[in-house]
Amino acid sequence: MRRLIARLWRLLRPVQNRIVWTLNAKFVVGVIGVVRDDEGRVLLLRHRMWPPNRPWGLPSGFAHKGEDLRDTVIREVKEETGLDVEVGRLVMLNSGFRTRMEVAYEARLLGGELRLDPFEILEARWCSPDDLPQGIQPVCLPLVRGETSP
Repeated sequence: MRRLIARLWRLLRPVQNRIVWTLNAKFVVGVIGVVRDDEGRVLLLRHRMWPPNRPWGLPSGFAHKGEDLRDTVIREVKEETGLDVEVGRLVMLNSGFRTRMEVAYEARLLGGELRLDPFEILEARWCSPDDLPQGIQPVCLPLVRGETSP
């Protein structure tokens, strides 16, 4: 039986990708940057579009089709804050959402001038992991504290 299935699969080579696409889940990829400065403080942003009781979180956004996820971190941090970062190691990979996968990378501040995107971001703060604002997104807490790994 296994040989028959393998033979059939090989015969379907011209349409294999379409079959796999149809049978599997589709996701958008949310990418988070855990940006730290030389003092070990983390960059937190108060987001305009997030729930009023949980507006604080890390720089984040959705990856563009074909975009390297590390480049997404660089782009999103630059768009939201005007800051330049160097992306480090992967610290979270979570696909437990219905149509969204979340990925987080450490990032180190390189420079730039803090200029907030007023459409998305209301405020930015550099915080130590033990002095965080009220209303931080739950997914961000372990990332800020360095408690997660992929």
